[in-house]
Amino acid sequence: MREIGRNVSRRGMLGLGLGAAAAAGLAGCGTSGGSGSGSSGKGGGESGDAAAKKADAKLIGDGSTADTGKQPHQPEKPVPLQPGETPPQFVIFSWDGAGEVGNGLFPRFLQLAKDHGAGMTFFLSGLYLLPEAKKRLYRPPNNAVGASDIGYLSDPHIKETLKYVRQAWTEGHEIGTHFNGHFCTGRGTVEHWTAAQWQSEIDQAIDFVTKWKTNTGWTDEDPLPFDYKRELAGGRTPCLLGQDNLLPTAQKLGWRYDASSPGGTQVWPVKRHGLWDLPLQQIPFPGHSFQVLSMDYNILANQSKNSTKAPPANYPGWRKQATEAYLAGFKRAYETNRAPFYIGNHFEEWNGGIYMDAVEEAFKGIVAKRDEKKDVRLVSFKQYCDWLDVQDPKVLAKLRTLGVGQAPAGGWNAFLKAV
Repeated sequence: MREIGRNVSRRGMLGLGLGAAAAAGLAGCGTSGGSGSGSSGKGGGESGDAAAKKADAKLIGDGSTADTGKQPHQPEKPVPLQPGETPPQFVIFSWDGAGEVGNGLFPRFLQLAKDHGAGMTFFLSGLYLLPEAKKRLYRPPNNAVGASDIGYLSDPHIKETLKYVRQAWTEGHEIGTHFNGHFCTGRGTVEHWTAAQWQSEIDQAIDFVTKWKTNTGWTDEDPLPFDYKRELAGGRTPCLLGQDNLLPTAQKLGWRYDASSPGGTQVWPVKRHGLWDLPLQQIPFPGHSFQVLSMDYNILANQSKNSTKAPPANYPGWRKQATEAYLAGFKRAYETNRAPFYIGNHFEEWNGGIYMDAVEEAFKGIVAKRDEKKDVRLVSFKQYCDWLDVQDPKVLAKLRTLGVGQAPAGGWNAFLKAV
């Protein structure tokens, strides 16, 4: 894959799910070992909220999911910006794949979010709840029955994934979708799927999440504590490909946003096909004249030419560079147009886990600014859409006139006073 530099192409940008095709030589779903330096990886047990809700749960279908009522730990109801008010700085950390494979990364970042009162979005791959023994239930468009470029999880790892998806929702995070088989190249790539084929892929992803008890036979396991069809509000496609044909289907399904577009910039969002278009963004890349997309794999692609096991001597410098890239993107938006900042990640230990450490350090730096100034909000994509949807369209249109790194003329009070 070519280096991501000034001109980011759709094919040159890989947004891999948890693990990747064996042919690519990536860590894959069987990765083992520690989670790198940083948080301890504690996941926490069942919360009091979860225990209280379990007794009142209304099982759905085969009992794989349940309606437990309103999701806990949500922000206060959003309100419109007042005339002359400075917009808050929104930051959304999101995770592609969202499976736990024994490396402790899912619970590590759940704990980080809990420690600092932050919301995140976890894009769950439907196949991560389907046992490999049942893989022929999956019929991917333009690919062989049961095919998958990210493989299947072991039974113990499916149970771990279920555990942390339950915990994530109960602690206030969003569960979106990363679809299923993650096909990025060849004749079956998602880039060429039709709207009808996207419908099939989505239907199957929902089936795997809502019928995991049937498919696994684990009838004694607790359900996921939410109605997935009702909760599902958006997703991110594999490798950021295929958005154009996905959007009409997503609109028909009533989704609220899509996070699949590559090569976005740090400006206020627009809607496409009735959905908020929330793309990964080009951010400053320290030491270079070009920018890099705000995702761990894209930083890796520039640093190590796609190698996930580069010489360890490079790790300290690369970790520092990745951290500074995220913080530079945050600072540019915060100090100028206040455009929302999106960061994409994978639960992977590429190059010694330095990208996990970098995103944690950047997260803590952003939290420090939030705690100091009280005008930064770390939320999920869905929570951000809640805020967007109550704003005056004229105010949002005015915000969209600000370019990347452009501060409002005369300050925020003057800029938004007469909208």
